[in-house]
Amino acid sequence: MQKKLILDSKQLDITLSRLCQQLIENHSDFSNCVILGLQPRGIFLAELIHQKLKSLKVNVPLGYLDTTFHRDDFRRRETPAKAYETKVNFAIEGKDVVLIDDVLFTGRTVRAALDAMISFGRPSKVELLVLVDRKSTRDLPIAADYVGKSVDTLDTQRVLVELEAQGYKQNKIWLINKDNHVKA
Repeated sequence: MQKKLILDSKQLDITLSRLCQQLIENHSDFSNCVILGLQPRGIFLAELIHQKLKSLKVNVPLGYLDTTFHRDDFRRRETPAKAYETKVNFAIEGKDVVLIDDVLFTGRTVRAALDAMISFGRPSKVELLVLVDRKSTRDLPIAADYVGKSVDTLDTQRVLVELEAQGYKQNKIWLINKDNHVKA
């Protein structure tokens, strides 16, 4: 199996710190800001960002948003899609919302998140933070405002995010061939 390490644990920590500093620069006291981690994998990154911000004495509401029933491919799947928890215990009406996901690929999950988010109010602004941006792979004209790492990928490759919060031994981000990877 061909695996190429994109970010190791130390590099990932530095990247997360940079992303937090960028958020602080743009939102200063976060009085009008909320964070929504996109289910299923974006919530782990959102938790890491939220913890880092807390350690910097920044308090911002954190929620989880499931996009399953808002996806344009929901009824096209051979097996039924699994729904995940949506946990938004605050109004987003008039707020600046930072959507957080692990990998930006086609943009379709982000489009679905915009639809799902409207159930909780109409935000004044929506920003996107991603750990990995797979450049040149968009089905939709969506771009991230905050990017940990941009990578060029082929259709035969995928980005694998391994986080300790997901049960892995170390935080690592890999670029792997789809054909050679067996999902855990």
